[in-house]
Order: sequence, then C-alpha cells, then structure tokens
Amino acid sequence: MQRTPPRFVPTLTTVLELPPEPAAGAEPVAEPEPVPPAAPEPSQAIALDPQALLSDADAFRLEEQLLHRVLQRIDLSLEERLSDAVSAAVQQQLDAMIPRLRGEIETVLRALVSDALAQELSDNTGSTPAFDAPSLG
Repeated sequence: MQRTPPRFVPTLTTVLELPPEPAAGAEPVAEPEPVPPAAPEPSQAIALDPQALLSDADAFRLEEQLLHRVLQRIDLSLEERLSDAVSAAVQQQLDAMIPRLRGEIETVLRALVSDALAQELSDNTGSTPAFDAPSLG
C-alpha cells in the first residue's frame, strides 16, 4: 500500500546521476566548478544559526527573502484595512459637509424663490386682474 505524504513533507524531485568512476590507470577527469545553490523558495527557507557568518551576498539574499515573506503576509489584509480606513474618512467628511450643504442649498433656494416672486410681482403690477383677487401684500 503506497501512501502520499503530507504536503509539507519535502519530497525528492530530481535524481542526480553520479559520473562513472575512472578505470584504473585512466587519466583523472577534471572536476566541474561548483554551481552556487539557487535561492530557495521563501516558503522553504530555514532559520540560520545566529553565530553563522554570512557573506554580504548571502546576507542580502536572506534579507530579500525575509522582506518578501513579510510583504506576502501584509498584502493579505492591507487592501481590506485600507479600504475600511478610507471609507471611514470619507464618511466623516460627508457627515461634516451635510449641514453646510443644507445651509448653502437653503440660501440658494431662498434667493431663487425671492427673485422669482419679485419678478412675478413686477410683471403683474399695474395690470387689472380679471377677477377680484385679494392683495398679497
């Protein structure tokens, strides 16, 4: 019975073939230059011993990995929190504007009604009404 290991358990994904050993008396084959290891996935990074000395390049790479992981965690809730903060600020400004807007609208409407009434009265002064209407003023 073959079981699939849990997702977090590392598994072998690449098989490395060792070069054949040279036969006796054969000329030794030159060793290939070591290839620096590729940067591991941030989720696969491991903690280092604080006493370990790191080269500048290794320290920079480690800082970049740490920064990337922290930003990934922040990014999950940043948009939601920013949206909430902006909504609250806009609502506060709107709440403060409503009384001022009402006052301005009332002033403009009063002026419009007064102007319209004055114009109507001036257009009709001196004319004889067709019926006996009581005076407005």
